[in-house]
Amino acid sequence: MTYKNIVEAKFIKRPNRFLAYCDVGGQEVVSHVRNTGRCRELFIPGATVFLEASSNQARKTGYSLIGVMKGQRLVNIDSTAPNKVIKEALENGLILPGLGKTTLIKPEASFYGSRFDFYLEAGSKRALVEVKGVTLEKDGLALFPDAPTERGVRHVEELISAKSDGFEAYLVFVVQMKGVTAFTPNAAMHQAFSDAVYRAQNMGVHVLCYDCIVEKDSLTLGEPVKVI
Repeated sequence: MTYKNIVEAKFIKRPNRFLAYCDVGGQEVVSHVRNTGRCRELFIPGATVFLEASSNQARKTGYSLIGVMKGQRLVNIDSTAPNKVIKEALENGLILPGLGKTTLIKPEASFYGSRFDFYLEAGSKRALVEVKGVTLEKDGLALFPDAPTERGVRHVEELISAKSDGFEAYLVFVVQMKGVTAFTPNAAMHQAFSDAVYRAQNMGVHVLCYDCIVEKDSLTLGEPVKVI
């Protein structure tokens, strides 16, 4: 996926989950933050960030914050991006383990009162997919979540139910950076989510992880990452 009208800036502060103040060429601007996670290790005063300038005059903010430099590593923080890169990868031939070549891709599919990120068909097989974006990295290890997520626990439980009902079920973590060595659920942040992931894996849900190729104006699904 690609972005338009990217502007380099310096991060100043984040007064709430949705807004950030940034310095663009000496001018302070307000930017929408496309991530409601904490991202405390990323949003450090003076950090280089990348904003997408909007041409929509009706918007309250003229920019969206989509990338942050963490040292020498560029991290995409756009929470809308993981689903887009997974969809692009599936359309370009990504084959999920145990599924085969995808013949139908349906985003935002509802089954039994639950909504999943994707419904897939591959021959006679039917699959439901939940995607989680990962922006937290510690000592080369990618972690999710960076804040407690009861919603995430519910999503994992729904995948377990889908598996029990005969679907192939996939929990896919998309690490929005390069250079991580492995992924693991962040039990220290939310034990219930970590427990749910282990339970899902034991019930036959495929728990997968991929990194990304990150540029200031694009994001592309990269290579599989080891799941611990």
